[in-house]
Amino acid sequence: MVFDEDVLLIAGPTASGKTGLSIRAAQENDAVILNTDSMQVYSDLQVITARPSAEEVSQAPHFMFGHVDGAKAYSVAQWLEGIRKCIDENDLRGRKLIFVGGTGLYFNALLAGLSPVPPIDETIRKKWRKAALESSGSELHGELKRLDPEMAVQLRDSDRQRVVRALEVFEGTGKSLLEWQREKGEPFFGKDVSIRKMLIMPDRALLHERINLRFDLMMEQGALEEVKTLLARSLDPKLPVMKAIGVLHLAEYLNDQCSMEEAIEKAKAASRQYAKRQSTWFRNSFGEGWEIISP
Repeated sequence: MVFDEDVLLIAGPTASGKTGLSIRAAQENDAVILNTDSMQVYSDLQVITARPSAEEVSQAPHFMFGHVDGAKAYSVAQWLEGIRKCIDENDLRGRKLIFVGGTGLYFNALLAGLSPVPPIDETIRKKWRKAALESSGSELHGELKRLDPEMAVQLRDSDRQRVVRALEVFEGTGKSLLEWQREKGEPFFGKDVSIRKMLIMPDRALLHERINLRFDLMMEQGALEEVKTLLARSLDPKLPVMKAIGVLHLAEYLNDQCSMEEAIEKAKAASRQYAKRQSTWFRNSFGEGWEIISP
């Protein structure tokens, strides 16, 4: 597919066909591909996150994939700054850019910028990170509900990283993160940059079929060995890399807590549920200007 704009955004739920479309678009437009997926940044997980394979990467220039160590928690702000540096350091200005992925917050950061939250005192940050290690998700969420009930409504207790962020922002600024988010940031692209926005939204039955087939392929490509290698690092289980879909489920099998068949089915079910959440988010958040593609 040929596009005339300076930038092409390709978003969609997991297994919707984003990678293939981005490669074709890059080849036909002499463009480069920039990762816009929060899990595909991690170097530890190639297979289980469906990061583009070596063969796929060889077909078009790819950037910002697999460049973060799993021992780190990587934020939207770090990703946005990384994109800026990547474009400058690789002399990509003037090239057509394709941003592809399934992380809606990354796309929002590109189009609307980040809210201007001031730096949080390191003492406060350490306090809440310590609390995250010592408290359950429900306890942390309960504390947020007590301090900032409006923000608590926006988050699930399982979303520990964002709950902790909301708590530290509230204590550090005396203001809800939700209030900060309502303040407009500075868009990444200037007004002179033309942008085409595409949202891939397959039929649910087709998407579920793709998810199931893809996980079977992941297993053939070494997903189990990849998870085994990750577990050998003994990382904090609360880190984002440890929460990648499939990691927990295959870990249960490796720890003799379930059969291989049960682990695979649990991972597929979790992926289907994640795709549903992504689709709902995209429908509610991506409005005017986005082309809906239904493969």
